[in-house]
Amino acid sequence: MSDHNDTEFLRKLQCAKIDLEIASDDPDLERKRLEDEYGKVWNTKELQEDFKVHSFMAPFCKVTRKSDNKRGIIGFQHLPRFYFRFVEE
Repeated sequence: MSDHNDTEFLRKLQCAKIDLEIASDDPDLERKRLEDEYGKVWNTKELQEDFKVHSFMAPFCKVTRKSDNKRGIIGFQHLPRFYFRFVEE
């Protein structure tokens, strides 16, 4: 069985949880909420500046942080699109 199939159910649950937690369509308010909960938050442009993105498997991306070449996973929400909770592998 592939990794995609092994994780699909859990990823769908996580996507639903993230969607339910979105408090505002206003990017400024939503960014503040995410920063309060997770710390550092990136929009798409900021993510591209700080990370090399290898793959997407919602609600996660496999990335490498450019500053120190550390690989890891970062979470994201769709609308407004923000990335948060970088975890090193």
